[in-house]
Amino acid sequence: HTNYMDQVQQDVQLDWNQREYIDLIGFTLKRMTDFLNQFDVSCRSKIAQLNEKLTLLERKVDFIEARIKRDELVAAGKQAAPGDPAN
Repeated sequence: HTNYMDQVQQDVQLDWNQREYIDLIGFTLKRMTDFLNQFDVSCRSKIAQLNEKLTLLERKVDFIEARIKRDELVAAGKQAAPGDPAN
């Protein structure tokens, strides 16, 4: 009878230990998931900010390229040969 009670106590203790371990794993997974979700939000925000900056830089480059082309055309027109109607 004592062996049976000892075995039951061991089984109960083992069951509790396993439950605690499973709870710990669940808690750890939840913390990792929370971290990854926050990391995702942070990365998406930073990428959106970089995208806005990149778009602004692309517009500036387009504007500068257009001004350079215009200035080249104006300079080419001023260097026309004498008697050229473009002069």
